[in-house]
Amino acid sequence: MTDFAGAVAAAERRVRAHARETPIEPSPALAAGSGASVFLKCENLQHTGSFKARGALNKVLSLSPEELARGVVTASTGNHGAAVGFALRSVGARATVFVPEGASPTKLAAIARQGGEIRRHGADSGETEIFARAHAEATGAVWISPYNDPLVIGGQGTTGVELLRQVPDLDAVFVSLGGGGLIGGIGAWLKAHAPATRVIACSPVNSAVMMRSVEAGRILTLDSLPTLSDGTAGGVEPGSITFDLVRAVVDEHVAVGEDEIAAAMRDTMEAHHMMVEGAAGVAVAGFRRQAARWSGARVAIVLCGANVSLSTLKSILP
Repeated sequence: MTDFAGAVAAAERRVRAHARETPIEPSPALAAGSGASVFLKCENLQHTGSFKARGALNKVLSLSPEELARGVVTASTGNHGAAVGFALRSVGARATVFVPEGASPTKLAAIARQGGEIRRHGADSGETEIFARAHAEATGAVWISPYNDPLVIGGQGTTGVELLRQVPDLDAVFVSLGGGGLIGGIGAWLKAHAPATRVIACSPVNSAVMMRSVEAGRILTLDSLPTLSDGTAGGVEPGSITFDLVRAVVDEHVAVGEDEIAAAMRDTMEAHHMMVEGAAGVAVAGFRRQAARWSGARVAIVLCGANVSLSTLKSILP
């Protein structure tokens, strides 16, 4: 099996000069409601407004000039595509980014700002990924998976390196779960360096494909309902290396409803005066679902992104 903790350490050396070390912010509001010491890891303040910049930088900076000359193809609901575009700009290259038909206009605009060429295919991110990977293979371009790549996972895991440095002796970390790259990387680092820390995966009930797959013991093909957490929505690529990794590093799963996600987004923005997207709200809502059991503990919640459209913001306001 891939040494994912080693991949994270290598990524830390590669991306340190390029990725932001995002701040940790104590959350008095969440602490008051739980009795825990609660810390927010603010990846919503990362380059491109998402943790995805870490994995994209690690992958792109590993490519040779010959590989870059072949072109780069990726698939994304938005954040990963913008992150790949950002990383490629640092080496003077551009990406072709395949997106699902229903991708957020705000996130598409972010991809375009980073120089990505947008192409639409499929109604679900899993379907889009399969098509985009086949396109890359047919054209000889380099394929950059949103999560199914040790270099991408290693880059995302640098979030965990910073987290342990900023807040030692954590009892639990709450992380949203989509394809598994973020929680896989963070979890691999924590299991190697802070094995007592509980890793808790948070999914939207409306699209919990990885969670249901773990429960079934195999990657499932499931339909997803609309969710505020578009960054975690959709299917999981068949054979993804994140499946076994998630099973190995995640201690428990929690699924939350759309009303819980909306409330978590509103309350976090009001209390902390910063933008968070639906996937970040999922992690906050996951903690709030379990708040009573963490009284007296030290808990971190990863705010994985900030990229939310004005129309979505209006939809969650009272």
